[in-house]
Amino acid sequence: MFCTQCPRNCGVDRENGLGYCLSNDVPRISRAALHFWEEPCISGTAGSGAVFFSGCNLRCVYCQNHEISSGGAGIQMSDDDIMRAFDRLIEQGAHNINLVTPTHFSDSVVRILEKYKSPVPIVYNCGGYESVDSIKRLEGLVDIYLPDFKYADNKLAAAYSKAPDYFERASEAVLEMSRQVGKLVLDENGIAKSGLIVRHLVLPGAVSNTKKVLRWIKDYLPQGTIVSLMSQYTPCVSDLESPLDRRISKYEYEIAVNEMMNLGFENGYIQGRRSAQKDFVPDFNALEGLL
Repeated sequence: MFCTQCPRNCGVDRENGLGYCLSNDVPRISRAALHFWEEPCISGTAGSGAVFFSGCNLRCVYCQNHEISSGGAGIQMSDDDIMRAFDRLIEQGAHNINLVTPTHFSDSVVRILEKYKSPVPIVYNCGGYESVDSIKRLEGLVDIYLPDFKYADNKLAAAYSKAPDYFERASEAVLEMSRQVGKLVLDENGIAKSGLIVRHLVLPGAVSNTKKVLRWIKDYLPQGTIVSLMSQYTPCVSDLESPLDRRISKYEYEIAVNEMMNLGFENGYIQGRRSAQKDFVPDFNALEGLL
């Protein structure tokens, strides 16, 4: 079958070769472990059951997870192996099963979730560059969508992530996610049960892009949609050119937060500057929880 799982539509026969995502048709998993560094309603007190998929359909030059997005870390796992990993995470007390960067394995995700009846919410944690058709196939299988909305400026998207149509594809995908799961719903302990959280990472020198993203969310998503405005950008890749070779400034993030408030977002998440540290990048060499 020629692959059309994401907007790249690269058409590669992934049974016999690698797609643009650097992956064949068997999911490669780099880490399955309790994760405590998501939004508070996702990580909670016991941790999110994060399952990191290797490969990616984006080419973000600043990717902090480059070991798995393009470096090939991880091991191939069958559907049964992945479901057993879900079981182990739930046994450890995970509040949810958090599928991290699953976009290029959406066919496998659909197949697995149709078989696996999870007692905890399923989180689809993605980069936002999604095929609407793939997202539609996930309806009723995913409880919480946690997409990035990286760019409203396609020049930046082309330069930084090799995705010149990012805004068009992300906006239509996020609208479909919102239609499926609606606004965020929490349980009595403040843990997410269902709904949408839209993430946006503020990039150095790109506050105008952030303003456009926030404006789009304000104009096109239901009032009360939760935004997670992240300050955690850290230059983890060597030889990045300016302005990506630095963290965002306190002033840049203040502008972004003020814009969020001026647009009338009453609820959401912001980060302290302490979040911009390499210490928060998981160790993918350990293959924790997989062996």
